[in-house]
Amino acid sequence: MSSELKPSALTRREMLLASAALLAFAATGATPREAQATPAEVDAAVKKLTNNAAVKPGKVTLELPEIAENGASVPMTVKVESPMTDKDHVAAIHIFAEGNPRPVVLSVKIGPRAGKAEFAIRIRMAQTQNVLAVAVMSDGQAFSAKKEVKVTAGGC
Repeated sequence: MSSELKPSALTRREMLLASAALLAFAATGATPREAQATPAEVDAAVKKLTNNAAVKPGKVTLELPEIAENGASVPMTVKVESPMTDKDHVAAIHIFAEGNPRPVVLSVKIGPRAGKAEFAIRIRMAQTQNVLAVAVMSDGQAFSAKKEVKVTAGGC
């Protein structure tokens, strides 16, 4: 008994449906989306995570290299000036990258028991872009720092 493998063939109906779908896709001018966040997406994410608070520059220090030779591992340190008391402390720090596939890189919740609002981490960056750090304070105010990092080899 010999079993012969036969290639699968599309029926005429399946071929017509596939052709119609391809034609509809081409007719709309639809193209695959670029793998990076748009400025509007970054703004929307900032507004959502800060509860629409006005974001002011200051109080946040963002340490990143000016040039990152490897976008797969970019060192970053974030510091926020705050007394870190029960009534006046950093509630959260959010990191955004405008050129990555998703605008929100990291969100960290902090409380007064942390002692200081500071952390270091390595992030992935797809390309040269601005990195934005936004600190949300316990009273709802938001402060930020922004820095451009030139990436020579993307990591996303």
